[in-house]
Amino acid sequence: MTRPLDIVILGLTLSSSWGNGHATTFRALIRGLDAEGHRVLFLERDMPWYASQRDLPQPDFCEFALYDDLDAMLARYGNRLRAADAVIVGSYVPEGVRLIDQLAAIGLKQLCFYDIDTPVTLAALDEGREDYVATRQVLLFDTYFSFSGGEVLDHLELVRGARRAEALYCSVDPTAYPPDPQAAKQWDLGYLGTYSDDRQPTLEELLLEPARRRPDLRFVVAGPQYPDHIDWPANVERIEHLPPADHAAFYNAQRFTLNVTRAAMRRMGWSPSVRLFEAAACGTPIISDDWRGLTDLLPAGDAIIIAQGTDDVLRALDLPEPRRLGIGAAGRNRVLSGHTGRARARELARALRTRVEAVAATGT
Repeated sequence: MTRPLDIVILGLTLSSSWGNGHATTFRALIRGLDAEGHRVLFLERDMPWYASQRDLPQPDFCEFALYDDLDAMLARYGNRLRAADAVIVGSYVPEGVRLIDQLAAIGLKQLCFYDIDTPVTLAALDEGREDYVATRQVLLFDTYFSFSGGEVLDHLELVRGARRAEALYCSVDPTAYPPDPQAAKQWDLGYLGTYSDDRQPTLEELLLEPARRRPDLRFVVAGPQYPDHIDWPANVERIEHLPPADHAAFYNAQRFTLNVTRAAMRRMGWSPSVRLFEAAACGTPIISDDWRGLTDLLPAGDAIIIAQGTDDVLRALDLPEPRRLGIGAAGRNRVLSGHTGRARARELARALRTRVEAVAATGT
């Protein structure tokens, strides 16, 4: 029997889902790793904006520790880091560039990067911004795990110099996102996401304008950091923050839910968000903007509705009930067949074992 892996992850946050998609991504993945029998230590920098918004302060599916100072953390956990089968640094980790340099210098068995923001990362590097990873560091990683797949992986290896690039899409814990056929539908269309300048024009076109044209329907936008100047139609409800424990009920209370993708991710393609998988797991039909690779995951017209503009959204909202339910069921089936946290954990473990076995065979 293959022995379990010992993995250390240094990520942006596991304890707080406030204003980020990293926490829920890590939670599904690590729960999957735990279910597969692997050992995980997650180390999180204690940041004040998360400290007051922790919805999972003591996860029961991994070891978890907060740290205040990078050097003190490395001194305390140095032996554990060197003993681990793999150390994975996530995107947006505070002092990420210095952290990666110091990890690369202490003789790890395997150093990896998990970029949950690949298109944003690459756009920043092109502009000379190295907030959490430097251009020169891409070749330091044994594997560069990417939130984006498809052609992005070729770009990472052939243009950016990655030794090995592997897709590691986000995923969903299906036990946390079950369908609820008996749930009352409070809204005809909803959206869950933190405000972003580059997403807002699409949100305007695919949700706010449909709301203006259909005052008889009900809409909702949940998420923090939306500026005060936005003109919200009277039939659009606002929810400032929705913790993960309430996500499933939120999706189940919608007839349709909207997926909106950041501009950099649309340009590169193959970048499904965790919200896409969460909504689909609940069986809620998804209306989404378009990008390359989306229909490889969820076939258009069968498991998802692609909207190029306001009129497409309005047509979708008038679909007959059997058709609406069929799209939701097809989306759920696709996600459960290959995009659960446990499925993603198996993909990660297979990729990590390649290096583990090579080290065992050669001793280097």
